[in-house]
Amino acid sequence: MRLICFLVLFLTIILSASAQVAPFKVFELKSDSTDYTFKVVRIKDVKLKYVTRSAKLTDPRTVLNRIKPLRRWYKRFEPTSFWEKINEFGMNINEVSFVNWNAGGDNSVSALASMRFGRNYKFRYLNWKNEAILRYGLNAQEGRKLRKTDDQIRLSTTLSFRKDTLTNWYSSVKANFNTQFSNGFKYPDRENPISRFMAPGYLFLGLGISYIPKDDKFNLYISPITMKSTFVLDEMLSSQGAFGVDEGDNLLTELGFLITNTWEKEILRNVKLSHRLNLYTDYLNSFGNIDVDWEMNFNLKVNDYINANIGTHLIYDDDIKFDEVVAEDGTVVDPGIPRVQFKQLLGVGLLYSF
Repeated sequence: MRLICFLVLFLTIILSASAQVAPFKVFELKSDSTDYTFKVVRIKDVKLKYVTRSAKLTDPRTVLNRIKPLRRWYKRFEPTSFWEKINEFGMNINEVSFVNWNAGGDNSVSALASMRFGRNYKFRYLNWKNEAILRYGLNAQEGRKLRKTDDQIRLSTTLSFRKDTLTNWYSSVKANFNTQFSNGFKYPDRENPISRFMAPGYLFLGLGISYIPKDDKFNLYISPITMKSTFVLDEMLSSQGAFGVDEGDNLLTELGFLITNTWEKEILRNVKLSHRLNLYTDYLNSFGNIDVDWEMNFNLKVNDYINANIGTHLIYDDDIKFDEVVAEDGTVVDPGIPRVQFKQLLGVGLLYSF
């Protein structure tokens, strides 16, 4: 009986030992120093055959062929700028072509290039507006030479200051300068220019007040003290006393009252109205006689790059005379009279802002 119990116990011990799984030896104790008081334990580089999802998340190794370059840079922080920048370039082209056209007509091409730059600063009490407008247009018609259709250089700056942030009225200093690029002719006469660069050139410099709402789309400037300087830097035109200067002089200085108004508004969807009006009268020579410079444009936007433009420009200046009568000996019999000058523009073309 005792022998049978001993055999059963021996078989039980053997079966239990064979049923246990030998543990995987991961840690190995090694000594990296002769000092046996300090021990370093290293982890063996174990290569797993089946990697679980959790193990992949903690795996420090990176597969380089799965990395994609950053194609878009995100601006997480942009510092506040009190400057508003305006950069516009426009090109309008009108073309008429005939081939065996029974009604007749001449082939013609007209092109008008325009550029507008603005740098405006507004912060609390200070408002500073700067603008430059450049325009030049040409017309080519079959059977005749090139003719100028538009020519303008307009520079302006206005520095305004207000006493607090609640009012829309500013104390302002304003300067405007206007002239043209090339010679102007009374076609078909191409020998005797009626205007040149800086003949005339107009400079307005004055002090006044401005009304500027928060949206900056409306601007009214009233100046009771404005100096107007008319430059005629051409000897032939100066000797004729053109543009109001005395014969032989190159400069005419006036002191008067100036009102300037600009306004921009989207009157309909994709239809923008912009208007500019200058009214000036001289205190010394002809007070009450008002010089008018009024420009109005309708900008019809087709998309971000194509637009149509309808514009008018009206000028009345008492110093610019028409219908002058000159005798054979060169003396002026009749100096002429001032007239209303009017220009109308219709064009379709490109407008690029950057």
